[in-house]
Amino acid sequence: METIPIMILNLGLVTAMMVIGWLVSLKTHNVTHVDSLWGLGFVLVAWAAYLLGVEPTPRGFLLAVLTTLWGIRLSLHLSWRNWGKGEDSRYAAWRQHHGENFPKRSLYSVFLVQALFLWAIAGSLQYGIVAGKPYGFTGWDLFGIIVWSTGFVFESVGDFQLARFKADPANKGRVMDQGLWAYSRHPNYFGEILVWWGVYLMVVSTPGGIWTIISPLLITTVLLKMTGVTLTEKSIVEKRPHYREYIERTSMLIPWFPKKKRG
Repeated sequence: METIPIMILNLGLVTAMMVIGWLVSLKTHNVTHVDSLWGLGFVLVAWAAYLLGVEPTPRGFLLAVLTTLWGIRLSLHLSWRNWGKGEDSRYAAWRQHHGENFPKRSLYSVFLVQALFLWAIAGSLQYGIVAGKPYGFTGWDLFGIIVWSTGFVFESVGDFQLARFKADPANKGRVMDQGLWAYSRHPNYFGEILVWWGVYLMVVSTPGGIWTIISPLLITTVLLKMTGVTLTEKSIVEKRPHYREYIERTSMLIPWFPKKKRG
């Protein structure tokens, strides 16, 4: 199959996955599990592209394996984080706002919109897996692997440190400013952005791969301006006034040495 038909098929696959997730939410009255489906969706897309590609390549296999490591880790982390805690406050607020219409609205406002973003963000990934040239690895692949690995470490360690911090009752109401979080207010988002720029760098060496830059640009925009940094910080500032001081002395995204605390 050619690249475009495979990508269209993948859009159908992730849409079907999200529709199933929506049907489950109707039974559980909870849409939070859509967060866990996010990482798994990329794994589905990666292996579908690899298995349907005309000529599987070492690069395609590596991209599928790296995506599997990233996607499963993220899905397990989010599933563990949300387990037994009821519906996420973001979705609960939407449910309250829309009332009886929320179950139907959530199909497209929660599940299908995520399917579309997932598929678009995975554009570079799909193209790199399906493309048959160049067959061997290049310097761009090495560069991409280094960037991807750095991002994976930042995201994984950042998530672990935050989870451990929240698990300690003594930290209730406090601001997490330890470990990687002392150098970046969002080391996990920084890591995820690097992961997708790493994927893109591995795809640059494929003919026409440079034009798939829309994928890393899209995830960067989503995490900085839409569902990531902006939404998270708005919520935290409202609940924890001390977070403003943390904002003043700590880099928003790219890790850097913190400013000294006042007085």
